[in-house]
Amino acid sequence: NSMLSEQFLGVRYMYQHYKSKDGVFNNSPWIDENFSTAQLWGRIPVNKKIEVMIMVPYHFLNREKASGNQTLDGMGDVTVMAFYNVLQTMNDSASFQHKILLGAGVKAPTGKFDNKNNGSVNPSFQLGTGSWDYNVAAEYIMRKDKLGLNSTVGYIVKTENDKKYQFGNQLNYGSTLFYTAAVNNVNIVPQLGVAGETYQANKDYSEEVPYTKGDIFFGKIGVEIGYKKFSAGVNAMLPINQNLTGGRVEADYRVAFNINYIL
Repeated sequence: NSMLSEQFLGVRYMYQHYKSKDGVFNNSPWIDENFSTAQLWGRIPVNKKIEVMIMVPYHFLNREKASGNQTLDGMGDVTVMAFYNVLQTMNDSASFQHKILLGAGVKAPTGKFDNKNNGSVNPSFQLGTGSWDYNVAAEYIMRKDKLGLNSTVGYIVKTENDKKYQFGNQLNYGSTLFYTAAVNNVNIVPQLGVAGETYQANKDYSEEVPYTKGDIFFGKIGVEIGYKKFSAGVNAMLPINQNLTGGRVEADYRVAFNINYIL
């Protein structure tokens, strides 16, 4: 989410670098995997209480195997969520301002799922899950003067696709401390936080697939700059602790850039 404005339309680019074993044996070689995503995203107000979030991704995936590079590119899964503002204190009513939003939505199988990639060590090397998945989320925002804290938690319930494969349910959480500084007509918002993801085991024909569950915990740092109705941001995430697919996949880092129009 943007710390500069909670309601926006924009584009962002995300890059993730992984290393995974090219095989299931202890002496299997490690290979590089590159996940790039260009995404249209936004949080659009419907009225004073309701806003809609949409994410439309296009993925570029690549991995460098000894037998040659493997690439995938195409549309990813589109996510649409609605958030309801259940609590918001007025700016002049308290020294701390609080806002709580609850949300729910759906992820549509607009990205291609290829079951030929099921045998790879990294099960995420796919454009989409091939399934209708359902999201619930909560967001808490606290501000005091120029300082703020944004905390989120979300849970994704994933269903079986038409290839009888089912990705494990996923828990996402994060918290970001930010500070808004104004220099002339420019707002500068440095950010520091943590984020985590936990994955349950995938299933193939209702049977659990070994070494597909896991968890990862990141530290993150970033900055956003806003001028009038436009903003731009960059952030980086580095893993503090991880255990993905039984240690056979390692996340190195993630970076993201975005340009938004503030609504």
